[in-house]
Amino acid sequence: MSKVILISQIPLPYSHIGSWTTLYHNYLMSNHAIDYIICEKPETLYNGVDYGLVLNNNRLKIQKKFLKNPYLGYFNELEKIIEKNDKFIIQIIDNFGIVKPLLDFLKIKNKRNQCYLQFFYHGFPPFYENFLGRWFFEGINEMVLLTHDSYKAHKNYYTVLPIRFSVLHNGIDTSKFHEVNIEEKENLRKQLGITNKKVFIWCSQDRPKKGLDFILDVWKRINIQEKDAVLLVIGANRDLNIDGVSFLGRIPNNDLPKYYQMADCYLFPTLWHEGFGMSLIEALHCGCYCIASANGGVPEVLQYGKLGKLIENPNFIEDWVQAIELFLEEKETPNISIPENLYSTKSWNEGMNTIIENAKKNFS
Repeated sequence: MSKVILISQIPLPYSHIGSWTTLYHNYLMSNHAIDYIICEKPETLYNGVDYGLVLNNNRLKIQKKFLKNPYLGYFNELEKIIEKNDKFIIQIIDNFGIVKPLLDFLKIKNKRNQCYLQFFYHGFPPFYENFLGRWFFEGINEMVLLTHDSYKAHKNYYTVLPIRFSVLHNGIDTSKFHEVNIEEKENLRKQLGITNKKVFIWCSQDRPKKGLDFILDVWKRINIQEKDAVLLVIGANRDLNIDGVSFLGRIPNNDLPKYYQMADCYLFPTLWHEGFGMSLIEALHCGCYCIASANGGVPEVLQYGKLGKLIENPNFIEDWVQAIELFLEEKETPNISIPENLYSTKSWNEGMNTIIENAKKNFS
C-alpha cells in the first residue's frame, strides 16, 4: 500500500491564518490519509502523523549555500522516508520551485518510479509558458486544481498536457459560517448602530487586485442617502471620509461570521484571475447575496450566476453601479438556497480522500 507524504514549506499546524493551511488543519484533525509531513518544526504536532522535521541550523544553512539547494533540509528528511521499499504519493502545494530539484533528487536516488507526485495549485491561470513548462507536466503525475474552469484554461493553453488532473473545490467550516434568522441579524446590526439600512460588505487584504479602490469609486456614484445603505470594509484601514462607508480594519477570523451574517450583500470586485475566493463562499453560506467579478474561478463558484450576480466587465464602473442600484431597488434580498455541504470542510475532506485513493489505484 502506498504511503502519503506532504511536503510543506510552512510548519503544520500553522499558527497564523492561511487558506490552504486551514483546510489541511481541518483535514488532519479528522479522518485523513496523510502518513508523513515534512516541514520545519511547528509549535505543536498532529497526532497520528509521522514527521520529518527540517532543522534550519547553521550547518544546514552552510550546506544549502554551498550546494545551491534551498530544499536540502526537506530532501534529507525525504530520503529517510523513501529508503524503505514502499511506494509513495508526494503532495506539494503551490511550490513550483521545488519540483525540478525534487525530480533530480529522486532520479539520483533511483526512487522516481516509487513516487507519485501530486501538485496542488491554488491559482487559476497556467503558471508556465506553453513550451517552457513541458518538463513540469512531464515530470509530475497529477495536478489538482480549484475549479474545472482552471483545467479548461490549462487544456486550451498547453499544446501537450501529458498528466492526470483532478479538481478539489475549497471548503469552509459551515458550523461557523451559516445564515442566522432575521431577529439575530438585526441584533448584530444594532451592535454597530445600524438600523433600517441595507448592509454591504467588502472583506479582503488591502491590495490593488482585490478592488477596494475600485469599489469605493463605485460607491461615490450611488446616492447612498436616498438609498439608505452602508458599506462595511473589513481588512483595510483608510483615513477617508466617504458617506456610508465604515472602515473596520482587521477582524479576527473567528469574529468574521457575524459580519457576514448581518450583511445583505457581499461585494467581490476582484481584478485578477482569482483561484477560488474563500471569502465569497463564507459570505454565501452566511446568507449574503453576492455581486462578484466574473474573473478566474469565480463564475464556477457562483455556478455561472445561479448563486449570485456576475459582473462580466468588472473593470467598468458603470456595470457595478447598475448592479448595486438594482439590488437596492429590491424590496427583499433574493432568496438563494445553498446546500449545507456545498463548498464545506466536510466535502473538501471527502474530496481529498477520494483524490488520494484514486492516486493509490493509479499507482498500484
